[in-house]
Amino acid sequence: MLEMEDPDSHGLAAQAAEWRRRALQGDRDARGIAHALEVEVRKLRGGATIAAHELDTRPLADWQSARPWWKPW
Repeated sequence: MLEMEDPDSHGLAAQAAEWRRRALQGDRDARGIAHALEVEVRKLRGGATIAAHELDTRPLADWQSARPWWKPW
């Protein structure tokens, strides 16, 4: 499943996202593989993050917009 011969940053980022998803579902070995793939992607992109494929693991309250306490009408 891991193809490292001809590294493509988009392909590696997609694989990293898939392994990260598996890690979040409880696969113990997937975290290390996802991390290794993410490191390779950062090397290929010159330190750029993989924000396009990255899972948002923040708590729900952090990424939901806060509603005002008043009702604008």
